[in-house]
Amino acid sequence: MAKGLDPEYLQQLKSKNDLVEVVGAYVPLERKGGNWWGRCPFHHEKTPSFSVNAENQFYHCFGCGVSGDVISFIREIESVDFMDAVKILAERAKMPVPEMNFDTEKTAEQKRKRDAILKILRDCAHFYLNNLNSGRADAHVQYILDRKLASATVRKFGLGASLDFKSLPQYLLDKGYRRDDVLDSGAVIESEKNRRLTDAQAGRLIFPIINAMGDVIAFGGRVLEKTDFAKYKNTRETLVFNKSKNLYNINQIKKLKQAEGIKSLIMVEGYMDTISLFQAGFRNVVASMGTALTKDQARLAKRYADTVYISYDGDFAGQKGAIRGLEILRDEQVNVRVVPLPEGLDPDDVIKRQGYEGYQNCLDAAMPLIDFKLEILRRQYDLTKTEDKRNYIAEALKVIGEAESASLREDLLKQVRDKTGVTYESLKRDLDNLPEHPKEVQPESFPVKEDGADRNVKACRFILASVLFGAKYAKNFDLSRVSFDNSVHNTIAEYIKMRQKNGEPVRASALFDIFDEDTPELSQILDLSLGESLEGEGAARYFDDCVRTLERARLEEELARYSALCDAETDLAKKKQITRKILELTIQLKNF
Repeated sequence: MAKGLDPEYLQQLKSKNDLVEVVGAYVPLERKGGNWWGRCPFHHEKTPSFSVNAENQFYHCFGCGVSGDVISFIREIESVDFMDAVKILAERAKMPVPEMNFDTEKTAEQKRKRDAILKILRDCAHFYLNNLNSGRADAHVQYILDRKLASATVRKFGLGASLDFKSLPQYLLDKGYRRDDVLDSGAVIESEKNRRLTDAQAGRLIFPIINAMGDVIAFGGRVLEKTDFAKYKNTRETLVFNKSKNLYNINQIKKLKQAEGIKSLIMVEGYMDTISLFQAGFRNVVASMGTALTKDQARLAKRYADTVYISYDGDFAGQKGAIRGLEILRDEQVNVRVVPLPEGLDPDDVIKRQGYEGYQNCLDAAMPLIDFKLEILRRQYDLTKTEDKRNYIAEALKVIGEAESASLREDLLKQVRDKTGVTYESLKRDLDNLPEHPKEVQPESFPVKEDGADRNVKACRFILASVLFGAKYAKNFDLSRVSFDNSVHNTIAEYIKMRQKNGEPVRASALFDIFDEDTPELSQILDLSLGESLEGEGAARYFDDCVRTLERARLEEELARYSALCDAETDLAKKKQITRKILELTIQLKNF
């Protein structure tokens, strides 16, 4: 929910960032009727069910139920907090970003902590850089020379050096930073025995990790000698760093996209692969930092390119574990291609041995994900053995069943035929006999979600949606005629009545300043904005039925209340008075 900023500023920010334009920069949209449609960027789907309402400036997915306004969209798609989303939109609209007026001490402290950590990490990066250039980092400099990194490359990536355990924490404390903030930055750790502060990356070559906003959020460090410790080490998770939500070098990818545009990304595993490829001329490279690829990383990559070349090490059989990550990319509607490297080599090795052309040849030979999965299967089985061949065919047919077109399935079946000697016709019959996956429903046929709600709740939803979205038959309807027991329904009704009383337009997008985006009951009401659900004579009749349903429910509740009062009343005069009211209510109910 929007907190801490002037409501007038937020309204101006939203008005200068048209939701269709903002969403369209991330998701291809097509106009159908009064709304814009695309594939939901927040869940996997083949048929578009993600709708952008241009008039009311909100989005809603009729598949997974997510919804929100332009600020919540940026928060989700960019994986940032509220203020960072505001900054992104303000930069887009060329608006200044005001200071937040925090309404709670907790919120103010969280902002102070975040700002302090980012300052600490930036100072750490400068500290490490100065160490590298101090003349005291011989081992670090030698490693850089051995890897044939140019000084311009070292500067571009901000490489640095940690020389010992003590100097960094002392440097930060001398600058006046609080001990708890220094520890919360992740750059420094505390000994359990004596609470002594030490550099978390002590003695390592330092790789600053910078987010898309240009902030140093963490560090990677590499040991320079053989040791029992891990070769690479990342900053632990902190308030500003979650490895699963970031990609190394994404800051330079953002600049590259803004300056020239990007058609594809190359995704590698580690820091040195990234730097080596970048220096060789492949500037569209990022690293997953050794972690199994996550959904957040896939979404982050998709914001910059629709095609991603996965370029992990050349141990082809060892890439089996990467398939899940590749499927995550595919599920985010990314065109995934897998780069085959010479056995046992990583991208950095290929660059060192074969140069730009050698690696470009590997890129040119990149294969689609489905071909890669079949190749992984082929290497798992000895096709000269009957049982292995049968198992391979069974697994290969499951993979081929994922293909989206008949022509692709035909081509892949022919490849399996050539490898196994089994006839195409037999393979085709077996493929056709595989269980079919349920097909997704076209957006036009999405029904109102059946969630077990009773008749009265559904009536409340329809009445609120009709008024909220300006249905003709509900134009002059007075919401005071019905009562809403549900807190969400009541809040929406009060918002509408207040706007109507002041002669102001009712905006559905304003509800996201009141509720969290994932409020289930709000999602149910937004579902009713789909297509022609609120249009036509049928909708008008249903609206009248809903009003009568709620009015009848109110009368029945009132009748039950008076009946209980009558049973409990001992005063004869009062009992007669209550009985007359019961008779009046009974007559009203009969007229329904």
